[in-house]
Amino acid sequence: MTAEWRPVRQSRTHELVLESIEERVLSGELKAGDRLPPERELAPVLGVSRSALREALRVLETIGVLSAQAGRGPDSGARMVRNPDDALGRLLRLHFALGSYTLQDMLEARVVLERSSFEAAARHASRELLAEAEDILARLREPDIDVAEFNDLDTRFHVLIARGSGNRLTSTLTSAVRESVRPLILRALEAVDDWPATAAALSAEHTELLRLVREGEGGAAADLAERHIRGFHGSLVDASDGEDPQLSP
Repeated sequence: MTAEWRPVRQSRTHELVLESIEERVLSGELKAGDRLPPERELAPVLGVSRSALREALRVLETIGVLSAQAGRGPDSGARMVRNPDDALGRLLRLHFALGSYTLQDMLEARVVLERSSFEAAARHASRELLAEAEDILARLREPDIDVAEFNDLDTRFHVLIARGSGNRLTSTLTSAVRESVRPLILRALEAVDDWPATAAALSAEHTELLRLVREGEGGAAADLAERHIRGFHGSLVDASDGEDPQLSP
């Protein structure tokens, strides 16, 4: 009988290193806070070059599961961490810009996530978190606030409410989606005809959203959050029909 031949597995060396580290994380051998052995020790154990090992470690840094510090002090070396927010936001922003997702996709994702966030925050948000949200709104209401600062504070408000939901995954996803469209929303805000009026209207909606959350009216907060998102974000979708998302105003 003729032996059955199968293709041999092909992979770049750093991908094999990634798989080895991932297997240890999934098995529980590596946890957040654990340090990896020094490069000079780990590379020969894995049977790879130090350059291949460094490439794998850079990938892990990019996706937010590793922190690498150069030097010889107590904080030097590579350590496993949990930092999904920035990494996921960066990844989603790039895929959005490249056209993997449409502006309509982002709109619907925001609606689903933020309806859930506002409804849950009405039940779970702490007094401290609500006080922080009120501080953000006070700054949003300042009459001379510029567009860039308003956009930053607007993002912080929505991400903060998501954190108040008590669901860390919802908070991370909300942050990633909101961050991915922040440059687009900034350009749209810069293009409005009457910035003071627009800022006042958006601030009023934020104020009402926080009132509903504070008073435990989760359903009403979720409904208003959807109208709020579909109002401004939805206008961007209408304006960009048939265009690439990065080309819309």
